[in-house]
Amino acid sequence: MPLSEFIEKLGRTIFEAPFGANRISKDAPELAEIRLAVLDEIKTRSHRVAGREVFPYNLVRINLRGIPENQASVFKGAFFSRFFEEELRGGLERANYRFPDDLQVEVYTTPQLPGPKEGWLWVETESREAPAQPVATTPRKPARVVVMKGNANINELVLAKTRTNIGRTVDVYRSDGPSRRNDLAFSEDSEINRTVSREHAHLVFHKRTNEYRIYNDRFYKPGNKNDGGCGLWIIRDGLSQEVHRNARGTRLQHGDEIHLGRAVLKFHFK
Repeated sequence: MPLSEFIEKLGRTIFEAPFGANRISKDAPELAEIRLAVLDEIKTRSHRVAGREVFPYNLVRINLRGIPENQASVFKGAFFSRFFEEELRGGLERANYRFPDDLQVEVYTTPQLPGPKEGWLWVETESREAPAQPVATTPRKPARVVVMKGNANINELVLAKTRTNIGRTVDVYRSDGPSRRNDLAFSEDSEINRTVSREHAHLVFHKRTNEYRIYNDRFYKPGNKNDGGCGLWIIRDGLSQEVHRNARGTRLQHGDEIHLGRAVLKFHFK
């Protein structure tokens, strides 16, 4: 069949049944010829792994020569791409080939006729990376702690950092040098402040769960009554909950009272 007649008949077939993929597949030998040509080309680009043929590319680009400009939109439309994608998937599955789940087909045309050694169709394949999906993030809840009992270096502290240290002095030193710096320090000498340890606790904002947790940093022996137990607890809804030293800490809720010895903080979401 002359190429011009082939293109004309194929274009007329598409126009007459734009949504009947099954009808086109059965009634249009031209489409079947393209489908078989593409499938044969696909199979030559596969390789055998563990006793099974694998087609590793997720993009198949079908290029057609000799398509007049006034018919190009037919072949480059969504219907034509979808038709051949379904045909390729079905052909590969029937042949027991493995192929990517996100296999896609794109169709391109050119009005240029094939040269002496050129075919009217050629196929390109590509491994295209899937676009990165945006990670849904919940905005950080702004929070603060307010000093209710005791005298600290600041009466109200906005929790802008990932970690916030709380203790008796601003700078904490050990025998081998600096240990840490407290953001909230009860350094003034008073009866209440003396119940706060140098490294008493710290708060951490956990981005993944969008929550604040409090951790006990005091060194103490559990059950030592002279040391006042763990020395850190929260009061929520009238009930007391001790915060012992561990890797999990305790999740804070709006309105929690944080007791560091006899000093008291109030946790608020702004």
